[in-house]
Amino acid sequence: MSKEESKKLFIQTLGCQMNDTDSQHIAAELKKYKDYDKTENIEDADLIIINTCSVREKPVQKLFSEIGQFNTKKKDGAKIGVCGCTASHLGKDIIKRAPYVDFVVGARNISKIKDVVDVKGAIEISIDNDESTYEFAPAKTNKYRASVNISIGCDKKCTYCIVPNTRGEEISIPPEMIVDQIKKAVDDGAIEVMLLGQNVNSYGRRFSDKREKYSFTKLLQDVSKVDGLERIRFTSPHPLHMDDEFIEEFAKNPKISKCIHMPLQSGSTAILKAMKRGYTKEWFLNRAKKLRDLVPNLRITTDIIVAFPGETQEDFEDTLDVVNQVKFDQIFNFKYSPRPETEALKLEHLEIDDKIGSQRLTTLIELHKRYLEEQMPKLIGSTVTVLVEALKPNGEISGYTDNYLQVFAKGSDEYLGKFVKVKVVNATRTALKGEIIK
Repeated sequence: MSKEESKKLFIQTLGCQMNDTDSQHIAAELKKYKDYDKTENIEDADLIIINTCSVREKPVQKLFSEIGQFNTKKKDGAKIGVCGCTASHLGKDIIKRAPYVDFVVGARNISKIKDVVDVKGAIEISIDNDESTYEFAPAKTNKYRASVNISIGCDKKCTYCIVPNTRGEEISIPPEMIVDQIKKAVDDGAIEVMLLGQNVNSYGRRFSDKREKYSFTKLLQDVSKVDGLERIRFTSPHPLHMDDEFIEEFAKNPKISKCIHMPLQSGSTAILKAMKRGYTKEWFLNRAKKLRDLVPNLRITTDIIVAFPGETQEDFEDTLDVVNQVKFDQIFNFKYSPRPETEALKLEHLEIDDKIGSQRLTTLIELHKRYLEEQMPKLIGSTVTVLVEALKPNGEISGYTDNYLQVFAKGSDEYLGKFVKVKVVNATRTALKGEIIK
């Protein structure tokens, strides 16, 4: 089939960076084995896939609303597939409720996409499927950055989270496969790699071939030896597993981006226990302080859930206290809402009044906003080093600093894929604007 005659694939991706990478794998597999080219126009698509997320609010309701809209927009003969975490836990119920869906593929079964795409009614949702040694077709989206999964699944039992029920037990991808994938990406122009896992710093505890255990710190050391790779990022680590060896490697390894995501979830030890997070307020503060002491330019980002069932005003004030002490550079804030198949559903009798939850969320957002409005202008006049990734239509280049702060400046495509010095002339709460120093 010629390029002009190739089939068209439209993918809508919801949720986390792992879903983004899964969608890249889906597109690459379908290109290699079924000659599908991606399109951004749903009306042109021969195949429409929605890659779902169970973490977002009301995922089931929104899924059926979205696939209903897809069905009205698609051209005659086009197929619809549902993939991802919501697919994993709903399975055949998706086709039962929406018969125009052609196939369902769970988050743990992405490697099977080429096998099911032409099978009407196919359902592949086993969370015991092991894709840890499957070599996906090469995927390329951002020319200068590669995303590489280092594990599948999650062994944690956080009471608010459905992920272990949709992605199965944690299995690490062999380090040699990870390094080889990164080498290929670098050969193809990548300068930065993002290592992905539900809990990256528990990497190496279980391999499907029963090999000896291997640490995430060792993986970071091995990845940093790849010639031509300039920057390493990863998400998400778990505060419980941030041991001294990991923190010291993070601090001293010049290739590791000095921005770390530390999901707090709550500053209250009592709520952390109810969430089954495994650490205390004091442990989190200790780890954050050690990182701040060792890395002067460190940026720390986090996730926080307010109004978890049973959260008292005192518990909430513990969260505000941690925010004030750690001084997070970015917070992804959420008001608790129940998720199917989670243990927290049993705490319905302890749920917080919605109005109180909304007030707490607003208080947290405003506290952090004030901090950023105070801190970000302090960067005006400084010089930062930026890896340039994109050229905007308005003639601005954009990229990120070593500690992963976005920067914009006037420039041209000659700077793409290069590190440039930028003098900061303006700052918002989330980004910097500057002038390239030639």
